[in-house]
Amino acid sequence: MIDRGLFVTTQAIRRQLRAMPWELYLVRLIHLATGRAFPGERLWTAPQIAQPAMVRFLRIRNREGCEVYLQPFAGERNAGYILVDLDHAEPSVLEAMRRHGHEPCVVLQSSPGHWQAWIRVSAAALEPAVATAIGGDLARRYGGDLASTDWRHLGRLAGFTNQKRERRLPNGYAPWVQLQHAEPGWASQRDALLAQARKAVRPLRVAGPGATASPVPTAAQLYHAWLLRLRIPQRFPQPDWSIADHWVAQELLRRGVPPPTVAGILQGGSPGFPRRHADPLDYLRRTLARAGQELSGTRFPPPGGPCVEAHGWPPEGIAGIGETSS
Repeated sequence: MIDRGLFVTTQAIRRQLRAMPWELYLVRLIHLATGRAFPGERLWTAPQIAQPAMVRFLRIRNREGCEVYLQPFAGERNAGYILVDLDHAEPSVLEAMRRHGHEPCVVLQSSPGHWQAWIRVSAAALEPAVATAIGGDLARRYGGDLASTDWRHLGRLAGFTNQKRERRLPNGYAPWVQLQHAEPGWASQRDALLAQARKAVRPLRVAGPGATASPVPTAAQLYHAWLLRLRIPQRFPQPDWSIADHWVAQELLRRGVPPPTVAGILQGGSPGFPRRHADPLDYLRRTLARAGQELSGTRFPPPGGPCVEAHGWPPEGIAGIGETSS
């Protein structure tokens, strides 16, 4: 007997991956209740992700409360695909993107009235600062979420449900992540986007509250280096950036970095800063003050979660390309 749900999900996955071709992908399961990801990073080819055993495994975990995310993987660089999270945009925004030469290759409806668009801007992998700058530019142009513009932000995988409680349908069910558009292609204005981003990340002066001015690329690189050292992206693929700012500030202060310099690094490196902060300078002051007060007590939450403890990853009999962390 044909499993119709399995068939529909598999077809959606194949269509999405055909429209955003890449050698390897990172698939992440994040348990909604705990915010914790399955430990480790395993890389998959498109055919491996679409294997029946893999799809069944992902469907089961999704029913247990895990969100299913995907990202083309290029190590410590961006694969040339920019994610624009259109959580609060108008429906006409997708046509505006096409009209202005920023055509998405993939558009997902993550829930009614909420979209995610993948835009391909480069065949070669991009530096993190350049990809983040493009993501921020596109988010500002089209009303996207400025907190979701960092270069390695994960997007949803089609064919699974959005487990967020605030996205529940009137009947109480979780909405399906639906593939609205899937066609391989490039943004016709990609050269302009790349040129503008590269110009933006050249050494420019950044002023903080009494901060030592620092070049934007340096601040972004320092911030990103500490994210990796603290294993924040590995543990929390969709981090709360205010918490990440706190942890980064705490570690820099612990090592004797002057508070004004720490403020400059947060301001120049934290993704999407100032995000929705009404008073960015006051936010920086409060973050540094809190980090200084709690230096002796901060610890990371343990990795794992209910769905991690109960079931292994990957599913039995399915082998990924490799692991980049344990």
